[in-house]
Amino acid sequence: MKRILLLFIPVAFATAGHSQITTLNAGPTITALGGVDSAEFFLQKGLTEKQNGRRLESLKYFEKAATYDANSRTILTELAQAYLDLRRYALARESFKKLVTLGDESAATYKQLMMLSYQLKQSDDVILYADKLSKIDPSEKIAFYVGKVHYDNDNYGDAIRFLTKAMADDPANAEAPYLIARSYADMSNYKQCIPFFQKAIELNPGQPYWVYELGLIYYAMNDDKNALKYIIEAGDKGYKKDNDYLENLAIAYLNVGELDKGVAMLQEILKRRPSDMNILGMVAEAYYAKGRFDQSMEYYDKMLEFDKQNASALYMIGMCYQKKGGKENMEKGTKLCDTAIIMDPSLSNLKQKKQMMGM
Repeated sequence: MKRILLLFIPVAFATAGHSQITTLNAGPTITALGGVDSAEFFLQKGLTEKQNGRRLESLKYFEKAATYDANSRTILTELAQAYLDLRRYALARESFKKLVTLGDESAATYKQLMMLSYQLKQSDDVILYADKLSKIDPSEKIAFYVGKVHYDNDNYGDAIRFLTKAMADDPANAEAPYLIARSYADMSNYKQCIPFFQKAIELNPGQPYWVYELGLIYYAMNDDKNALKYIIEAGDKGYKKDNDYLENLAIAYLNVGELDKGVAMLQEILKRRPSDMNILGMVAEAYYAKGRFDQSMEYYDKMLEFDKQNASALYMIGMCYQKKGGKENMEKGTKLCDTAIIMDPSLSNLKQKKQMMGM
């Protein structure tokens, strides 16, 4: 059926004292005596569009209605919901806040304000509206939102308290135990955080970063076996194997005595960063610790190629020669160490320390 288009033309009548709106199809005349009549008209148009699933069009009518009656709770409710549906969260929040000023202190409104404030990272307002909501409806589950805010604000005591309640409210919410774990970890209470990391991973195994973090926690606790286990698991689950990951994996391998695997990881990094002095030094030190002095010298030599004034690398080459044994190697190594000490006198302390340790 062909729609009838309506064209609204304001016509001034000297004798009437007000404006009228007429239509081209000679239908009923709509009289705009003031804001209320027009507001109702546009509200109904918006509701029709909403019912027909045209959310953007409905929003335009609700906005128009609000220009005629900015204090209508009915219009503001529809407007706030329309903004929310279209993910215009800041405007939705302002509309819900205005509803409160107009006397709407319902649980539904406070809940929307709490969640929108959370979405927009308005920490103080999350706590404010969560408190108001809980007073109206104590059954509402606010603990997770409040706990998350406290965690973001580094208030770990209250974060743990509310997030523990959140775990009871929703046992399937993996983020609650994860944030408790992070709270303990941020306080360097590693032993306490481990069971919460494990619980979070159990609830949501598809979070490789959580697994990686757990590996780093075990590393901080000098539990090298578990550190290696979880770092490998994180990579298997899809954690990005960037240079930082490979370096930590290499350290984990070296710490459990798997030299070749650890060095292989470090060499993988060197393909991308051939002059990384830290990685070159780690490979050289790893070989030195295992008594593979020729290979150790090879990497110390590479460090000297990039920095001829690197006294530490020169000193360690001297130590490698001495460790190899034999008169010629001992003499050559001693001369290199002495030269390095002239370049950097602080290395004399290292020489004394090694002598005391029988190295």
